[in-house]
Amino acid sequence: MSDRARQFLPFDALKGFKEAIKKREKIKVEKIEISEDLAVELSYKLSQIKKGMIIKVIHYDDGEYIETYGMVSEFNETFGYLKIVKTKINFSDILDVQNDKLKEFTIYY
Repeated sequence: MSDRARQFLPFDALKGFKEAIKKREKIKVEKIEISEDLAVELSYKLSQIKKGMIIKVIHYDDGEYIETYGMVSEFNETFGYLKIVKTKINFSDILDVQNDKLKEFTIYY
């Protein structure tokens, strides 16, 4: 009787096929070139980040923009990247950084 029940168990003949299809369904977007004003504001925000802060970063990764939220585990100005937990993010891929404690940069004309 138990052998008969096995024939009705779900079977995935092509392992990883569903994941591959989902990956191909993503719509790739071009990386946004930020303006000079936004670059200055972003640089100001990055200068305030310290190891151990909880931040949210919107950044470009593999053809899409994603949000990564968590604690800064490493901040390397020399090589231009930061790590949120284990996710390494290059400064050049960052679109925005958010945290309640970050001061906003104001441009006066």
